[in-house]
Amino acid sequence: MTITDEDCLPETLAFNEQFEAAAASRPARGQAPSAAALALLRRNRLGGDTPPVRLPHGQDRVVEDGVKVRVFMPDQVGGQVNGVYLHIHGGGWAFGSAGGQDERLWRLAEQARLAVVSVDYRLAPEHPFPAGPDDCEAAARWLVKHATAEFGTERLLIGGESAGAHLSVMTLLRLRDRHGIAGAFRAAHLLFGPYDLSMTPSQRSFGPRKLLSNTDSLRGSYELFTPGMGEEQRRSPEVSPLFADLAGLPPARIVVGTEDPLMDDSLFLAARWEAAGAPVQLGVVAGAMHGFTLFPLTITERELRRERDFLASA
Repeated sequence: MTITDEDCLPETLAFNEQFEAAAASRPARGQAPSAAALALLRRNRLGGDTPPVRLPHGQDRVVEDGVKVRVFMPDQVGGQVNGVYLHIHGGGWAFGSAGGQDERLWRLAEQARLAVVSVDYRLAPEHPFPAGPDDCEAAARWLVKHATAEFGTERLLIGGESAGAHLSVMTLLRLRDRHGIAGAFRAAHLLFGPYDLSMTPSQRSFGPRKLLSNTDSLRGSYELFTPGMGEEQRRSPEVSPLFADLAGLPPARIVVGTEDPLMDDSLFLAARWEAAGAPVQLGVVAGAMHGFTLFPLTITERELRRERDFLASA
C-alpha cells in the first residue's frame, strides 16, 4: 500500500480538527435518525438553506423505467465526446441528488471531454433497498442500449463517491449476473465507498469521532437503507459487493483516506478486485477523512485531477 499526499498532511489534519471542533456542539446521531432529523440532514448536505448551484449546462431527463438522470454535454465543436461517464452520487443512500454537484460534474465533462450522466436514484428510508440499486441498474442498461445513438460513443465508464461507489459496483455486478452484460463499461472510479454493510474492522473500531462519517452514522445509514436486515443478511453479495464474485469487472481506481472509517472496505475490495483479474489503481490519501473531496483542500484538487485523468485515459 502506498500512501499519497503526505506533503499535504499538516493542512489535511488541521482541517479535520476544525471539522471536529465545529461538530462538537451537534447532538450525537442515533442509529436511525427521525424523519425530522433526516430532513435537516438532507438540507445541510445540500448547503443548508441555500439550494445547490444548478448550472444551465445540466439537462434533466427520464430514461429507462422512469429513472431520472441529469446529463452534462461538454461544449465542443461538432459535439464529439470521448466517452460517457455514469455518475452515482453519495449520501448514505438517504440524501444527495443528481443535481447536487453541477459545478464538479460540469468541470469533469469539460476537462475529460465526457458526457456525464448522473443518476437521481430513489432514496431511503422512503425507498429502501433494492430501490436505489434498481434505478442505477436501469440507467446503466439504458446507456448500454442507447449511448451510441444518444452520445455518439459506446465507450462507457462508471463511478461515484461513498454510497455511489457502492452502487457503482452493485450495478456492474447486476449487469453481469442478471443480463449477461460484461465489458460494456471500460472502467470504474470508486471514491471512499462502503462495500461491507455488515461492517469491516475499520468501520467498527473508528468510534464516535465527529468527522463526516463514524461508526454510529454508518450503522444508522445501513439501517435506513436495509431496514429489518441482520448482520448476516447484509453480508449477502446482493447487498455487500465485498462478498461477491468480482470476475469480469473492468479496471478500477479505488480511493480512500487514512482517517476514513471505510478504509478497510477500499483496501479489501482492491485486493479482491485485482485477485479476480482486473488492474487496480489504489489511492490511499494521507490524513483524509470520509468525503474529503467535498471540501476546498489541496488534496481535493489533486484527487479531482487524478479522477479526470483516469477517466479520460481508461
